Amino acid sequence: MRRRDDYKMVIVAREDLMLSTGKLAVQVAHAAVECAFQARRKKPRWLRAWREQGSKKIVVRVKDLDELYQIKRKAEELGLITEMVKDAGLTEVPPGTETVLGIGPAPSSILDKVTGNLPLV
Repeated sequence: MRRRDDYKMVIVAREDLMLSTGKLAVQVAHAAVECAFQARRKKPRWLRAWREQGSKKIVVRVKDLDELYQIKRKAEELGLITEMVKDAGLTEVPPGTETVLGIGPAPSSILDKVTGNLPLV
């Protein structure tokens, strides 16, 4: 019998920005919402499975923008949904600052190839 894959969404945050806890929470929420909207159009089966399994979300970190873009490229090469969040610049960072990257929802077996070695926030 084949084991059913689990699904999750991963949000990748830049640690060089040193965002406050509240600011980071908002950026993560933006990424999660936008990824879900994209999944509804592009990967409805994955979205359904993710929601049925409790909508698991993991937040990990990278050093800087360069590393964030490396992760984005790897995810896109595997056909994963990605959403880069650019801040409006009203509080802690300048307008247009790319703060977090949302990836998924997707099977964990695929996502882990891209983000499985990144440390948790």
